[in-house]
Amino acid sequence: MQLPIQSQSTIYAEGWEAAATPADLAEVARTADRTGFAYVASCDHVAIPRRLAGAMGTVWYDPVATLAFLAGVTERVLLMSHVAVVGLRHPLATAKQYATLDHLCGGRLVLGVGAGHVPEEFQVLGADFEGRGGVLDETIDALKAALGSEEYPEFEGERFSFAGLAQLPRPAQERVPVWVGGSSPAAVRRAAVRGDGWLPQGDPRGKLPAQIARLKELREAAGVEEPIVIGAITEPLYIGEPGWSVGRRTLTGKPEAVAESLREYGAMGVHQIQVRFRSRSRSELTDQMAAFAAEVAPHLDR
Repeated sequence: MQLPIQSQSTIYAEGWEAAATPADLAEVARTADRTGFAYVASCDHVAIPRRLAGAMGTVWYDPVATLAFLAGVTERVLLMSHVAVVGLRHPLATAKQYATLDHLCGGRLVLGVGAGHVPEEFQVLGADFEGRGGVLDETIDALKAALGSEEYPEFEGERFSFAGLAQLPRPAQERVPVWVGGSSPAAVRRAAVRGDGWLPQGDPRGKLPAQIARLKELREAAGVEEPIVIGAITEPLYIGEPGWSVGRRTLTGKPEAVAESLREYGAMGVHQIQVRFRSRSRSELTDQMAAFAAEVAPHLDR
């Protein structure tokens, strides 16, 4: 699941998150860890321009700092950047941050990456917004080299090159998985050719089968034989019958009914689902998480 509190876009943030504390964030992560969630995820924005602040909000925690903080209060749950806008930074700087994080958390990192969409963010950091697709492609290649096992990683590309420069510590994992976010044709192609996983950007169910088929077609054409983890972001969930308005799109009801609906994703070829729960408080959220883990998740693999 994407963590609450750390990003507060008006599109999805709940009212209680505005006054939430680091202790609340830690408790949500502990609940995910305790109840068997696969990963918790944190977003990446450096600065939000005033023109977008009304929709996006201005609360966006730094993902490396956030995931490092949560690594210290969890034991098994994976820690994902969903997504890191890696084109904003030199790949060696990104590699240093995430290699250290993976080393400190004992190999629990999943590096989710995306192209970004805010021109002002790129401009103020001196990054290439118009060419961000090509930058991201090369950055992924550079990161795979820089996050490998070599103390002196080497890479030669059009935009970036490095050799003879040591970076310790190395990641705890022999290979840090790189999952590519986005649903545009370019993002699907990027995931197919370069990704260990694909994180669609909220595609409705009806569009997923065609997207997945295209992803597999492109991966086969590129000659990539390694398996890829296909994800999906589900509709908002509320386990049980809510006594308040949770919105028209929210899946609600008995655990068996919710599970039956979610199993449709598996039938499409989805390997992991990212869930979000409607809630009015931290305690309601953690109660929903626990109910999902105990009463819905066991039915998903049937």
